[in-house]
Amino acid sequence: MNAETLASIQETVVSTATDLGIKVLAAIAFWVIGRWLIGVAVSMVRRALEKQKVDPTVLRYVGSIVTVTLNILLVIGILGYFGFQTTTFAALIAAAGIAIGAAWAGLLANFAAGAFIIVLRPFKVGDFVTAGGVTGTITEIGLFATTINTPDNISTVVGNNRIFADTIQNFTNNPYRRVDLKCQLSGAADHRAAMQLLREKVGAIPNVLSQPAVDVEILDFTLVGPVLAVRPYCNNDHYWQVYFDTNRVIREALAEAGFPAPMPAQNVIVTQSA
Repeated sequence: MNAETLASIQETVVSTATDLGIKVLAAIAFWVIGRWLIGVAVSMVRRALEKQKVDPTVLRYVGSIVTVTLNILLVIGILGYFGFQTTTFAALIAAAGIAIGAAWAGLLANFAAGAFIIVLRPFKVGDFVTAGGVTGTITEIGLFATTINTPDNISTVVGNNRIFADTIQNFTNNPYRRVDLKCQLSGAADHRAAMQLLREKVGAIPNVLSQPAVDVEILDFTLVGPVLAVRPYCNNDHYWQVYFDTNRVIREALAEAGFPAPMPAQNVIVTQSA
């Protein structure tokens, strides 16, 4: 190997190393600057959404989606600068996405359901709901699951897909709800007087609404006597207070007014021996 060949090889190596070094430095610069620009863009989006008083959960969703999307575009751009076929890389990403989707179908279903919950907003944090078979107060709406605190103070995490696939009842959306109770009267009692008395006494309970007025009507008949439906209305926050107070008032008001206590019916059969 003569001197000219060595010089040519050395020149080629130096040139290649220089080009590679420049590209590596450029790629690092692109990555650092790109990440900084992504952070700026995400911050701008979040600030714009915060000014519109968007729900914090929506902010997390949008921030995550924007960050992931821009990072993928940044990586594709850097690979394209190095001469890689970005179309091939995009196809690999798509194939990987399909494989991940098949393996994590449940998680992705929860994620998609969470996105629909955020967009359609059937409930928000602080609402009292029945969702996914669980009744309680919404404490957190996450990317994959929603946390519900039940009335007996148990924090329950329910997958978003289960919530979105089931019936959702929101007790907080409306300004009031009905409390359904029953009152058994004796057959000897004056039902009209009892109904009027209960309307007055139950209507005076704290947090019972005057409009709609308390409903007291005959619901059913038994062998003991008529059964009254007693239905006051209240805000959901006062439901259990009104529920228990109404039961107490029914018992006390009828007893103080001297209404006879309902007694179980008894059949007495008398047989006469021959």
